[in-house]
This record gives sequence, structure tokens and C-alpha cells, in this order.
Amino acid sequence: MVRDIVCATGMVMKSTSFGDADRRLVLLTRERGKITAFARGAKRPGSPLMGVSRTFAFGSFRLIEGRDAYSLQGAEISNYFEGIAMDMEAACYGSYFLELADYYSRENMDGSQLLKLVYQSLRALLKPAIPNKLVRRVFELKAMVLNGEYTEILSRQVSDSASYTWEYVIASPIETLYQFTLKEQVLREFSSCVEENMVRYIDRRFHSLDILESLSCDNENRIF
Repeated sequence: MVRDIVCATGMVMKSTSFGDADRRLVLLTRERGKITAFARGAKRPGSPLMGVSRTFAFGSFRLIEGRDAYSLQGAEISNYFEGIAMDMEAACYGSYFLELADYYSRENMDGSQLLKLVYQSLRALLKPAIPNKLVRRVFELKAMVLNGEYTEILSRQVSDSASYTWEYVIASPIETLYQFTLKEQVLREFSSCVEENMVRYIDRRFHSLDILESLSCDNENRIF
């Protein structure tokens, strides 16, 4: 019996070794949410699945559906986000975004909005004019908004600018999220509000965030 090939637009959130030659992928897809796929022979030199199995790879994936997972047949990748992979700090932020997306995504659920948020947030990390700290907090808040885990009214007194930023992120389409910057004081206020929301609604700690914060501390303590 020949099984039909399923085409899905998505991004590789995780890529781990499986056996001697294969890779196990976790994809966030627009059509089917979070799915697991095996890339057979992807670790072999010259395999056409080697490049498309990299973390951050975004494009159209051709898959065959199995009982518990999919089998990756091929892909057309439109963006590898190579600029992120070459920047340690951006890579840490990007890995954290994927880990948070993995936390929120579910199989057989519409993943279009979360996928779009991840994609636009990774693009924002490549824009020097937008601080990575701001990209992180906007991503966190919008991810919680997509899952209905947020408060419309802030629980603390903040400046009008911080309050407006909160309202803007909640209400704005994903495509227009990263079109502003904040003064340092306003960013600190906004970040504190997002952190409070994270503590209230998210019940786990993310490994990539620990690495990111360790890297930030090292940079602050470094003597030039």
C-alpha cells in the first residue's frame, strides 16, 4: 500500500540524533501543529535530508504519516536563519523561542499563529536596531496572548509608555509587532510586567533561558 505524502509548512524546533544514521525532528507546522518526524539517513554524508534537518530550518516539508510519527521524505527550505546560528547571543534567544513554542504547541492543532510569531521573532533578532531583550519580552507576551494566558490590566503601576507597550503587543497583528523600540527605563518596566505574567502562568523553567542568562551575566562581568 502506497501512503500519500503530506505537505506541511513549518520549522524544525528540535533535531536530535537517533541511532547511527537518523535524526528525530520536532516540527512546528501550520497545518498540524507540533509533530515528530524521523529523517532516515540524515546523518550520512551527502544525504539530501542533512541540511533540511537543522534547527531553525523553515519551509515546506514532505512527510509520510505513520502510526506514531512521520517520516521525512524531503523539504524545500526557504530560510535557514544562518545569521542566527552564527551569532551566539541570537542563537541562545532563538533556541529559547523554539523551546517556549514547543511548550505551547500541540499535535493536530492549528499552529499558524504560533509559527508566524516564531518566524517574525527570529527575523527581529537579525535587526540590529531592535534590542534582543525587547524581542524576547514581546515574543513571550504574544505567545501567552495566543494561548489566552495574560491579564489585560497590569497589576502594578507603570509609566504610560510601558502600559501602552503592553496594550500594543496584546492587540497588534504579529506582522507589526517589531516596529518600535523603547527607552531603557520603559523596557525595564515592560520586562518586569512580562516576567510577572510568566511566573503566574508558566509552570516550568526553560534550559535555554538558563544558558541565555548565564551568557548575559558573563558579558556584564567581563572586563574590557
